[in-house]
Amino acid sequence: MKILVTGAAGFIGFHVTRLLMKKGHEVIGLDNINDYYDTNLKFDRLKELGISYKNAKKFNKLSTSRTNPDSFRFIRLNLEDREALPLLFQKNHFEVVCNLAAQAGVRYSLENPEAYIDSNIVGFLNILECCRHYNIEHLVYASSSSVYGLNKKVPFETTDNVDHPISLYAATKKSNELMAHTYSHLYGFASTGLRFFTVYGPWGRPDMAMFLFTDAIIQGKPIKVFNQGQMERDFTYIDDIAEGVVRVIEKDTKERINKRQSYKIYNIGNNNSVKLLDFIEAIENNLGIRAKREYLPMQAGDVEKTWANVEALINDFDYKPNTPIQKGIELFIQWYKEYYKQ
Repeated sequence: MKILVTGAAGFIGFHVTRLLMKKGHEVIGLDNINDYYDTNLKFDRLKELGISYKNAKKFNKLSTSRTNPDSFRFIRLNLEDREALPLLFQKNHFEVVCNLAAQAGVRYSLENPEAYIDSNIVGFLNILECCRHYNIEHLVYASSSSVYGLNKKVPFETTDNVDHPISLYAATKKSNELMAHTYSHLYGFASTGLRFFTVYGPWGRPDMAMFLFTDAIIQGKPIKVFNQGQMERDFTYIDDIAEGVVRVIEKDTKERINKRQSYKIYNIGNNNSVKLLDFIEAIENNLGIRAKREYLPMQAGDVEKTWANVEALINDFDYKPNTPIQKGIELFIQWYKEYYKQ
């Protein structure tokens, strides 16, 4: 298939793009390469996909860099660009759009809310409009476990009420789900939202726990342990996430549309909640270094526990993420030491 992947220089987008390429799909990757975190990491991900740092910095509007023309091209572009984005769709006749571009991060949404409205609301609307006008068969898009907010019942199920988000980031992701439902109903293309649960692994984002803890422990700096360590997360290894996303992309959607089941939401998690203190201990054991811990109160917008019910994913795609946390941590630390020459 010919597939557009937005956020292709991002953590999840990079891994999904690489797997799609391995499976023989033609992929156009889109990313604005913003400076929310170190852009060198984003450029290096692109380098792994065959796009040079030198060329990537020069991209603008609809100029593209080409590796194998039947495999991957890249374009630097904002989703908010209402002129260039439709031109991209008009010229390329995509079959599937995988929208992984977003302003990420719960805590940053307290500091810069405008970035979340621009990227996650305006940008997503532009994607929906292009899907509507350019005959896209299937839109696969990133949602988040954050939509569950303060829900106490675990594991979280997609049938649970999610009307009480506690961060603007979560509110934008819930909005994306509602917007996709409306467009699928009105215009007949399939949309699938994927609620990701605490993704970690090689090439991960520097603002996430796995990266922050590993980096601080190696540097001999204290790690910040929020809510006095009384937190649990459904940590999900990146290769499991990428495999799940690609299975959703590859599944035929025509039968779904014919049965008027064009709108779907799935959890993608490890179906196993891990205590934060156990997570930290596993990192310490792998590094052979004890962490200096700074215990702090709960941060605004954060939740105590996440845990995904993934039965729907198993039933519909015969797939369940299952990388053990110890193995995932080992693989991340191997990458970190090699990448940062530690």
